[in-house]
Amino acid sequence: MTANKKTFILGLTGGIASGKSAAAEYLGSLGAVVLDADAISHQLTGPGGEALEAIKGFFGPSVFNPDGTLNRRALGELVFHDPSQRRALEGIIHPMVQRRMLKEIDAAREKGQEVVVLNVPLLFESAMDALCNETWVMALDKESQVKRVMARDALSREDALARVDSQMSLEDKIARANRVIQTGRPIEQTRQELSQLYRDLRKRIANESKYADD
Repeated sequence: MTANKKTFILGLTGGIASGKSAAAEYLGSLGAVVLDADAISHQLTGPGGEALEAIKGFFGPSVFNPDGTLNRRALGELVFHDPSQRRALEGIIHPMVQRRMLKEIDAAREKGQEVVVLNVPLLFESAMDALCNETWVMALDKESQVKRVMARDALSREDALARVDSQMSLEDKIARANRVIQTGRPIEQTRQELSQLYRDLRKRIANESKYADD
C-alpha cells in the first residue's frame, strides 16, 4: 500500500521522551490528521484488548495483575532488559498496530484529508516508513532523554537508560529521515519550526497537485 497524491503521509518519529507526542499534537492543531502508534498500542493492551491473549500466551501470568489487566511495569522491566523478549513483544504488537493504522489511513483517504501524520516511535524499526511520503525526526541528545524518562516514569537511571538504548540510535534515525527537528530547546521555538515546515509542506503538496492537474 502506498500513499497517493491526494493524501500526504508524514512519518513522525524520534527517541523516547524526545517530544514526538507534543509535536504530533501541535501538527494536529494545524490541521493534520494524527495517528498515534502508542495510543493504539495502549488500546490493544488495555482491558479487553486484542493483544492480551497473545501476550499472556508468550509471557505468562506474571506480567498481569490479579484483576487480569496487564502489569505494564512488570512487562517493561522484562522486555527492556532482554532484547529477545522485546522482539517477541514487538512481534505481537507491531502487526496489530500496523493493521489498525492502515485502516485509519484508508479512512482518511476516503475523506480526502490532505496530510496524515503517523506518530510512530519505532517507525524505521517496524518498516512503517515505507508507508510515508516523508519522515521527520524529533532529535534530543541521549543524556536529556535519560533525564526526561527518569522524571516522567519515576525510573532509576539504569532502567531509563535501558529504555533509551532499546531503540535505534538517534544517528541512524537522522541518517534515514528527510527532516530533523531539535527539541532540546524552549517548546515555542520547536513549534515555530514545525509551523514553518508544515506551511512549506502544504505549499509543496499544492504545487504537486497543480502540476498533476495540468
